[in-house]
Amino acid sequence: MKNKKIDKKLTKDQTIKKINEMKKNIYNKRFKKINNQIDNPAQYSEIKKNIARLFTTIKNTKWQKKY
Repeated sequence: MKNKKIDKKLTKDQTIKKINEMKKNIYNKRFKKINNQIDNPAQYSEIKKNIARLFTTIKNTKWQKKY
């Protein structure tokens, strides 16, 4: 719950940077999952949800380009 409030306060650049960081993290988790080295398999889906949440934040804020 805390992350949701914090994520809404980020600037667009910070949000994009955080999304890229999470994408790298999910990429590494995917390989750990394949090799059975992952400690908590729920982290994979949690990261995916957080990425989707950040994209939604970008979509619903005033940063969106107006055509």
